[in-house]
Amino acid sequence: MTRKIKLGAFLPGGGQHIAAWRHPEAPADGATSFEFHKKLAQTAERGLFDAYFLADNLSVGLGGREGGNAKIAGFEPVTLFAALAPLTTHIGFIATASTTYEEPYTLARKFASLDLLSNGRAGWNVVTSAGDETARNFNRETQPSHSERYERAHEHVETVKALWDSWEDDAFIRDKATGRFFDAGRVHDINHRGKHFAVKGPLNAPRPVQGHPVVVQAGQSEDGRGLAAATAEVIFTAHQNLSSAQEFYRDIKARVGRAGRNLEHVLIMPGVAPFVGRTEEEARSKYERLNELIVPEDGVALLNGLTGGTLDLTGYPLDGPLPVSQETEGMKSRQALIRKIADEHGFTIRQLYQWIATARGHYTVVGSVEQVADQLEEWFRNEAADGFNILPPWLPGALDDFVDLVIPELQRRGLFRTAYEGRTLRENLGLPRPENPWTQSRQTVQAAE
Repeated sequence: MTRKIKLGAFLPGGGQHIAAWRHPEAPADGATSFEFHKKLAQTAERGLFDAYFLADNLSVGLGGREGGNAKIAGFEPVTLFAALAPLTTHIGFIATASTTYEEPYTLARKFASLDLLSNGRAGWNVVTSAGDETARNFNRETQPSHSERYERAHEHVETVKALWDSWEDDAFIRDKATGRFFDAGRVHDINHRGKHFAVKGPLNAPRPVQGHPVVVQAGQSEDGRGLAAATAEVIFTAHQNLSSAQEFYRDIKARVGRAGRNLEHVLIMPGVAPFVGRTEEEARSKYERLNELIVPEDGVALLNGLTGGTLDLTGYPLDGPLPVSQETEGMKSRQALIRKIADEHGFTIRQLYQWIATARGHYTVVGSVEQVADQLEEWFRNEAADGFNILPPWLPGALDDFVDLVIPELQRRGLFRTAYEGRTLRENLGLPRPENPWTQSRQTVQAAE
């Protein structure tokens, strides 16, 4: 089968660009409008996207939230996706949930439920929550260290997977004639006892339709790469150029191989924020028009948030250089990326926040339909990406542009599907359904007898 580009649609209702909500076409209340999210989901499904992807935060982040003020309050993703699932047929739903502040049992249960409600279209974006502001919402004064968060995340993911496997696929008999509802020999305590969690199990939800909802991860630090290579099936990553994306792609694939995993079963999908026009000039006009809507205070707050909350720009001229900031225990890879962008381009503070206002370090492409498709094809064909998470800068217009203009061009080049291949998110992504280890063990014993 010919390799095809996989596409996620990153669609926060308030828009991706920090000034997206101010765009004349955008609803100002999009973040909390269910009807608007329904429209976005149905448009993405019309475009044959693999999944609707949503990030999430566990604090308000007034003034410094990625995405601007339109994203300080919104829907919890799993709840939203449970409501959207019956209104769609094929598109998957990848929701973010934190290993730092959520317990494995409740997290496993809600994603198993979403997978059942959507008939096999759920995915879990695994994150380690950073920031002291978030910590103070969960009985802590300061965030756990970077290494501690990732150590906990490894154990958390493995515990969740064990809970999803605690019921075998054929455990439920539901035989009215005999009165047997389930086979007790096919339900299992997991009896997990580790450094961070003690969980007996079993889960009080059946095994998910997909076996496991698709596991997604977005870390780029050394710890993040280790977690991704060990646990993730889809990796969301941020790069500014082809060479950086290639380094990450090759490094992750090598780590996956060393972990004994199949390289084809780990998909790397960089984020891309496209401004698309029928001409380059039209696309440039869209880019400039949106940047003109940035409130300077919001741009400065975004920089402060992305550099770990330690960059006090008070008194610094917006048209002067970015001052030095101290590394924090927060999003270390993103702090380093923002500094790298500023240094490589020689950006002033104003130019830097305009550049990252759209995608916070993800790749922003401004061009004609052919130019945008060329960029995606170059990365896809040259060991930089298996697909992309598309981050439309404003909604719904930029999503409509991609679906109506870029998707047909990718299809014309034979790079993207013309129909969904399967009914589950795993099937459409080309990922195998995990075998249940309890079932495998019993079958091995039976074969040996």
